[in-house]
Amino acid sequence: MTAPADTAPGALVLFSGGQDSTACLAWALERWPRVETVGFDYGQRHAVELRAREAVRREVARNFPAWAARLGEDHRIDLKSFGEVAQSALTADRAIEMTERGLPSTFVPGRNLAFLIYAAALADRRGLEVLVGGMCETDYSGYPDCRRETLDALQAAINLGMARDFSIETPLMWLTKSQTWGLAKALGGQALVDLTITHSHTCYTGERTPHDWGAGCGACPACELRAKGWAEWSAEGQPALEAVP
Repeated sequence: MTAPADTAPGALVLFSGGQDSTACLAWALERWPRVETVGFDYGQRHAVELRAREAVRREVARNFPAWAARLGEDHRIDLKSFGEVAQSALTADRAIEMTERGLPSTFVPGRNLAFLIYAAALADRRGLEVLVGGMCETDYSGYPDCRRETLDALQAAINLGMARDFSIETPLMWLTKSQTWGLAKALGGQALVDLTITHSHTCYTGERTPHDWGAGCGACPACELRAKGWAEWSAEGQPALEAVP
C-alpha cells in the first residue's frame, strides 16, 4: 500500500459490504473523482460480509460505468487481534442481548475508533483527504461510537496527531433506515436498490436467507432494523430521498 501517483482529490470509504456502507460508497462516488475502499477483518462472526464487499464493488462497477471510472483500489486490513481483545457477541459465540450497561452485547468497544485510526493512516499514505463512514445517530443500535460528537472529537485528535486536515463525513448520520433506502434510490435508482437487496450483507449471524429487504436471519437487531426501514419505506411508496445530504 504505497501512495499513488494520482493526485486527484479523493475519499476513502469504510466499506463493510452492508446496506449503509453501500449507500455511502455511492454517495462518495457521486462527489469525488477518486474513491477507494477499506474493509476490516476483526474476527466478526458474520465474516460473510467480507465476501459481500467484493460482490457489491463488482456490481457497482458493472452497473454504473461513470462510477466505475472513479472506483479505485480496495484495501483489507487484518484486525483480528483487536477483535480478540474487544470481544462481543459479534466476535464470540455469545447471546445477542442488552447488557447491564444498557448497551447491546453486539457493541465492540472502540471498533469505529480503531477503524478510523487505521483508515486515516491508510488515507495519509494514499493521498486521500476524506474518510466516509456509515455511522448513524438517528436510527442505530445504541453504539456510542456512532455519535457525531464522538466522531468530531476523533477527527480533531486525528488531525492533531497526524498534522493533517482530514474530514470524517457521515452522510447517514441523521437519516432513518427508511431514508437510507430512499438515498440509495436517489443516487442510483432502482438498480442500486436491487443491488443492495441482492448483494449487501447486514445480518449479525451471517445468514443469507432471502427476504424482500435482503438476506439475513430476520431476527437479529441488524435484520430487524433493516426490515423495519424497508417496511416503512415501502409503505410510503418507496420514494427517492428528495434532499441528498
